[in-house]
Amino acid sequence: MSIWWSLHLRREAASVPLARRLLLGTMETAGVDPEISFDLSVALSEACANAVEHGGGQSPGEASGAYRVTAYMDGEKCRIEVADSGPGFPARHGGRAHARAQFPTLAESGRGLCLIEQLADHVHFGNRPGRGAVISFDKVLKFREDALLKVS
Repeated sequence: MSIWWSLHLRREAASVPLARRLLLGTMETAGVDPEISFDLSVALSEACANAVEHGGGQSPGEASGAYRVTAYMDGEKCRIEVADSGPGFPARHGGRAHARAQFPTLAESGRGLCLIEQLADHVHFGNRPGRGAVISFDKVLKFREDALLKVS
């Protein structure tokens, strides 16, 4: 079984639950284990929230601040990609973006990228020069016994 979808969303807070609900509905229909679905939906929410907050011009909702979410389910693997049109991730450690930077314990933000790393099996943070940042992550899927769509 293969399922693929892509959304082009405005950089607005209301877009985050839309992407999350579509992912959860797709996974439920495919018969993915609810715990795996939940982990991926939280990781997607964090990636979308990052794109909404940092992925465009100066104010949320600008046309240049749109972002894209793409999800692929192929066999036992799901890959999700969130790409924005913002300034990209800051360069650290030889030009590579790194999510495991130390954040103050009481900080109100800055933990989303670390959370994505904890919930997914593989994560890549990248910059598209002059075109924004990309977060892609994937996870091996487990399916319920009563799954309607069987993995081929």
